[in-house]
Amino acid sequence: MLRLEVATEDLLRSRFALSPAFELNTVLRALNRGDGRLPAAWAARLRPGFERLRRETELDAVLALQTPKAGADFVAVPPRGPAQSWADDLAAIRATAPEQARAEITRQRARQPVRDPRVRAVLDAPDVVERIAAALDRAWHELVAPDWPRLRALCERDVVHRVGVIGERGWAAAIGELHDGVRWHDGGIELAPIDGGTVHLRGEGLLLIPSIFTWPGLAAYFEDPWPRTLVYPARGTAVLHETPEPPAADALAALLGRSRARLLAALDAPASTTQLARQLAFAPGAVGDHLAVLRGAGLVARARSGRSVLYRRTALGDALAASAPLPGERDQQP
Repeated sequence: MLRLEVATEDLLRSRFALSPAFELNTVLRALNRGDGRLPAAWAARLRPGFERLRRETELDAVLALQTPKAGADFVAVPPRGPAQSWADDLAAIRATAPEQARAEITRQRARQPVRDPRVRAVLDAPDVVERIAAALDRAWHELVAPDWPRLRALCERDVVHRVGVIGERGWAAAIGELHDGVRWHDGGIELAPIDGGTVHLRGEGLLLIPSIFTWPGLAAYFEDPWPRTLVYPARGTAVLHETPEPPAADALAALLGRSRARLLAALDAPASTTQLARQLAFAPGAVGDHLAVLRGAGLVARARSGRSVLYRRTALGDALAASAPLPGERDQQP
């Protein structure tokens, strides 16, 4: 078990962020091991490109730095800001100090010896950080970038939900809901699935990152020089594994129209117009028009949260969404 000792100052400095680099590495690990973390349809779609990248780039060197329970941290540097982009992550990876990268590579090779001479040559090279960054950059653009808007929308909605829980019920409740293996106990956070003893946050706070494909596990950064970080499964990711069934009696779509019904169904948690557009692959203007109709009918309400306007279902909207089969996913445009 890993225990994070938390002081009041740590709570004040704890924050949420997104990590494209962590998601990329999780996808690569899942494709390499076939561990079921990726939806079957996604894995089948991505695997040919993954195998081609292994032949054409030095991606195998990246895979050699990952084991089932641990990995080199510099290939997915914890983000510094809430709106982290892949370009930000790539710059942070490339900025890794050579001695830090070498120490992490040595540690990983001790856990998992590298037998492929080509991979050993990359890991021993003076420019290993740049070569790994280049392989990751191609993998990002060819494997993850096309799906990132939808994945990011799921992560953003998770953050909105967690912040709401903190505001309503406090940090202890929010931490306890992150994962079955996480609990708040005696002024600290206990992570049952992770080994690591006791780690002090040192007044620097905890970085919390929702992840799409880390489910059903957890991940943590707790070694210097990286900020103390907890990566947990984002809410709502189960929908990625579901195979939509053809609607037999699509009453909700017949009543509202298919696009408005899909919007109402998607508002099981508060979301902005931009998040909904990304999730459903609708034009933002069309989303705004449909939300205006739903709001006029009393099915959704809106409220400002910081710089964003978030929409949520009303009690009437909840009742209507629960009383009829949800619309299918076959129509992708409003």
